[in-house]
Amino acid sequence: MKIEMAANQLAELGHVTRLEIYRILVRAGHHGLAVSAIQEKLDIPGSTLSHHISRLVKVGLLSQTREGRVLRCQAQYQELERLIAFLSEECCKGCD
Repeated sequence: MKIEMAANQLAELGHVTRLEIYRILVRAGHHGLAVSAIQEKLDIPGSTLSHHISRLVKVGLLSQTREGRVLRCQAQYQELERLIAFLSEECCKGCD
């Protein structure tokens, strides 16, 4: 992972609402949740939620699929694992 991508992902997760959305979807598992279910949990306007979700989709942390009239969001666990690996790959290597 390039440092620019990691910085972009961390910047998007650095917003309280986006971090809440992401944590909700990580807990939901691979099936994800409908946008309406996320909205109920957070009690925020749909337009605000849509804005935050689109920012997370843009950096690859979420994906969306349409199921008829339902828009479902899923956390992208591979991308989360890549970000965690990037953050920890230099652990304990020292500053020689």
